[in-house]
Amino acid sequence: MTILTTARLRLEPFNQSHLDGLQAMNSDPQVMRYITGRAETREETLASIARVKARWDEWLFSWWVFIERDSHQIIGAGCIQHLGRDAANPLEIGWRLRQDKWHQGFASEAAQEMARFAFETFGVGTLCAVCHPDNKASEKVMQRLGMQFRAIEHWYDADMLTYAMTRADWDGRPALPGRAHGKDDGSA
Repeated sequence: MTILTTARLRLEPFNQSHLDGLQAMNSDPQVMRYITGRAETREETLASIARVKARWDEWLFSWWVFIERDSHQIIGAGCIQHLGRDAANPLEIGWRLRQDKWHQGFASEAAQEMARFAFETFGVGTLCAVCHPDNKASEKVMQRLGMQFRAIEHWYDADMLTYAMTRADWDGRPALPGRAHGKDDGSA
């Protein structure tokens, strides 16, 4: 399982030690309003950790927690996963943050590093992202990443804004500030 780092974040694959931090974030209805439409229970968070661990074992990618390097607190989570959770679909990038960390550039910083991981480690040809049409903050992260609007498509039982970028788009874009050095061997 791969740990990623940026200037301000350490991205660690989900594990049991992350339960309290993930639950604190996922139990906030405002954080989850465009994802599930409701707060997540502790049991649901625990089950998601187990699913994510199995995906890491099977696919070598899945969900990371975002740990702020200064505070050592879990402030978000993000993923590279198959769109619609179906291995026949292209890879998708996604993220969420605690409310107190919104609008500070953390989602863009983490998204850049996760996209780098997908393109450079797995040689992905296309990377997609989806969000609820009212989720303007996530749409802006997609645009900052260099993704282009593709269409409104039906994913996760809802009509979603769908953005995509190719490897050529990735290679030709200017890097966002905030990336430290990419992969990390796990030492702090």
